[in-house]
Amino acid sequence: MPLVTTTYLQENQNKLKIIDCSWHMPNVNRNSENEYKLKHIPNSIFFDLDRNSRTDIDLPHMLVDSKTWENIISNLGINNDDEIVIYDNSDVISSCRCWYNFIYYGHDINLVNVLDGGLKKWILENKEITSEVTKITKTNYKATSRTDLVKDKKQIDDNITQNKFSVIDARSKDRFEGKVSEPRPGLRKGSIPNSQCIPFNQVLNEDKTFKNKSDLEQLFNSNLNDLKNDSVVFSCGSGVTACVLAFAYYLISDKYEPKIYDGSWAEYGKI
Repeated sequence: MPLVTTTYLQENQNKLKIIDCSWHMPNVNRNSENEYKLKHIPNSIFFDLDRNSRTDIDLPHMLVDSKTWENIISNLGINNDDEIVIYDNSDVISSCRCWYNFIYYGHDINLVNVLDGGLKKWILENKEITSEVTKITKTNYKATSRTDLVKDKKQIDDNITQNKFSVIDARSKDRFEGKVSEPRPGLRKGSIPNSQCIPFNQVLNEDKTFKNKSDLEQLFNSNLNDLKNDSVVFSCGSGVTACVLAFAYYLISDKYEPKIYDGSWAEYGKI
């Protein structure tokens, strides 16, 4: 049950670890942590996507080492056997990046869920929100990096000729086709050779909930010959919306384990 409803979350609030992983594009001038402090789902804890990624390189949202992840999650009071529900208040559905991170570091994929519709749907349904700080008791979380779930630039380059896996880009068609400039400075226009494009918002309804399984199957079927294909790698601008596509693909192929090109176009498109 990777995609949970607001009703499920409301009925099981005290049994779950709830994470607010709101993150916004730099050009929208919003501070997700300040927004969290003003209003969030009761018992939720804030996950800072920028701060909890590598800070020693010039690429955004890159995965940290397993020991650093253990410290991050222990300080959030989460145990290895906790069921987790992640939500966001973001147009780019950043909760899916946090979902991927937990799976990469070895949390049981069946215990990591995303709230369908996020905080916006929760508020529209007049469910309780709070500004009260959630009390955290530090734990001793253990992580194991699933290196098979991430691709680096060399693997992406080698695959252009070897064609061992399909690369799906979550950016807009205009960015993918090089018709517009990238929002991040220092990047050229265009896309990875032989990759395909499914803009991440195509897996979503207008209210930012995920489309039903039939619609998702039709969408992915137009780009992939075999929906049971495990050799699919997702990319985007900085590793966030790639995870939206990976999550949507997992919804229609539950044996699929999400695979991400972590550097994405922020790395591949460097001038």
